[in-house]
Amino acid sequence: MILAGVFAATMVQAQQRMTPEILWQLGRVSAETVTPDGKSVIYGVSYPNVQENNSERNLYAIPVSGGQPTQLTSSKGGESVVHIDKATGNIVYLHKGQLWQLAGGKGEPKQLTSVEGGLSNVRFSPDGKNLLFSREVEVRKMHSSDIYPELKKSNAYVYDDLNYRHWDTWEDGKFQHIFYASYNNGQLGTPVDLMKGEPFDAPQKPFGGKEDVIWSPDSKAILYVSKKKFGKDYAVSTNTDIYRYDIASRKTTNLTEGNLGYDTHPTYSADGSKLAWLAMDEDGNEADQNELIVLDTKSGKKHNLTMDWDETINGFEWSNDGSKIWFVAPTKGTIQVYEITLPKNLDKFTAKGIRQVTKGQFDVNGIVGQAGNNLIVSRNDMNRAPELYRLDTKSGKLTQLTTVNDEVYSKLAKSKVEPRVTKASDGKDLFSWVVYPPDFDPNKKYPTLLYCQGGPQSALTQFYSYRWNLQLIAAQGYIVVAPNRRGMPGHGEEWNRQISGDWGGQPIRDYLSAIDDVAKESYVDKDRLGAIGASYGGYSVFMLAGLHEGRFKTFIAHDGLFDMRSWYGTTEEMFFANNELKGPYWDTKSPQSYKEYNPIELSNKWDTPILIVQGGQDFRVGIEQGLQAFQLAQLKGIKSRLLYLPDENHWVLQPQNAMVWQREFFKWLDETLDKKAN
Repeated sequence: MILAGVFAATMVQAQQRMTPEILWQLGRVSAETVTPDGKSVIYGVSYPNVQENNSERNLYAIPVSGGQPTQLTSSKGGESVVHIDKATGNIVYLHKGQLWQLAGGKGEPKQLTSVEGGLSNVRFSPDGKNLLFSREVEVRKMHSSDIYPELKKSNAYVYDDLNYRHWDTWEDGKFQHIFYASYNNGQLGTPVDLMKGEPFDAPQKPFGGKEDVIWSPDSKAILYVSKKKFGKDYAVSTNTDIYRYDIASRKTTNLTEGNLGYDTHPTYSADGSKLAWLAMDEDGNEADQNELIVLDTKSGKKHNLTMDWDETINGFEWSNDGSKIWFVAPTKGTIQVYEITLPKNLDKFTAKGIRQVTKGQFDVNGIVGQAGNNLIVSRNDMNRAPELYRLDTKSGKLTQLTTVNDEVYSKLAKSKVEPRVTKASDGKDLFSWVVYPPDFDPNKKYPTLLYCQGGPQSALTQFYSYRWNLQLIAAQGYIVVAPNRRGMPGHGEEWNRQISGDWGGQPIRDYLSAIDDVAKESYVDKDRLGAIGASYGGYSVFMLAGLHEGRFKTFIAHDGLFDMRSWYGTTEEMFFANNELKGPYWDTKSPQSYKEYNPIELSNKWDTPILIVQGGQDFRVGIEQGLQAFQLAQLKGIKSRLLYLPDENHWVLQPQNAMVWQREFFKWLDETLDKKAN
């Protein structure tokens, strides 16, 4: 046994550790669709090119039964599948805004369309006679050169209402609309705007895509998701609806009128007898429980299948015969697959009929489709980026199909990832993931980092990020503690709701409970603790900087909220601010949100080194937040650094900027948490 242990330790030392450079060499696998015959799955692989500061995505096919993949496309620029013909196997895909075709799914591609301005979010009608797509249309004049045509060189915007900017874009009076047109072998008829003259977007801004617009199975109607509100009304509401546009009459009907929260992801059963979608009840609460609604299209009756289920749904898929629905949902620090077998009488369905299909220390982050008795899914964990798997829905067995990054990972030492349960300050069980360095030795002492998740209501599961990559952080010699504090899905609705109006209260105490518990271990160096995080995680770091009582030796905050008053005055999705802070600072039901739960109010106690990262195009957490925090730290004489990314939004998307982020991140930790004491 001693020899075996020595051999194992030697093997770990011989393997490479994850580095930022290796991380940015990984292929990023994303599924497209299962072919109509159920024999193959089409997927894309994107490879970032740090040197060129871009990425390249191509399409591949792999047999569902397993085997070698076939590369389908190689043109420069990304492609996405639009349609696969059942009879011929022809694959139509979108490339640089135009439709291309691979005859029989192979050979040289043929360009089908040359549409001025290009196409996006394209779907063929089931009968093949029409297609739908989206494009921007100018509805309102907001730019000075449009308002004053004689001043073409001017550059100014004029606003009379809110939602003047969103995510990373200023409102320019153009709105994304859905169009449909007849289609015949690359030739489009005259497009019809389903939303002519409406100052609304479909798909949704800023992240909506093809999932927001579908054809009915009989090709007679188009369904689309839109939040048909403008200005202040838009900014304070989450009330999207699902609209049905009838092709023959050109009339639009609101299918979800009366539900005040989000209605998204409309999906028909194959025969069109049922329509399912995800719905939230509360207007203004983006983190409300996402429930599965099924509409009987003949009777018009709606059924909430998860009304008495105590979790929230990420996404779902119909079975090919319409008898089942599979969905993915967070549970206890992971994301798993669940199954609903639909009874004939949907009124009798209860949560007892929901069956968990998969279990394990991994995330199933998406369902691609059904292939025979199996599902094709995407799976990852904290040591492995997403790959595609075949899931046996009866046994729950997962079989890996794609092996895009296997060779890279075969040379890398893995981190041990363990669950840990701590008693929180209020006596409740607090779940955390603890990630250890690859060569972890319990007889040594390690610097340890508290990872503070953003969201704030986003699940902390077995995620694999290309920025906040816990495998990468641990590989540099750090233990990482990642708590599922209050506000995270996967632990019941009550747990998820407890953060709203209490940002600086119990969730921050949860963080302290988690790090204090782990710090009791002999292998944790209590003199080298740090806290890191972005967005709400950055807010958490700013809060901890004012109340940690000497626990931490360093902080890193990315796009964090520093002053809740100025943040309320500059952020754009006001429904989020109102729900989380319980109103504006001049009329809040939660005054502590702007006082004791406001990091700036605790900044007189700041005395610890801090790295502050701020995106210049971040309109969710505006630039003033990071600049205020940095200026305060500098004027107080605290060792501090500002990493300003003028071209990035709330995220870091450009490869070279991401590499700078990683290098500055670890440089800061090296400077402030010296690891040589190991």
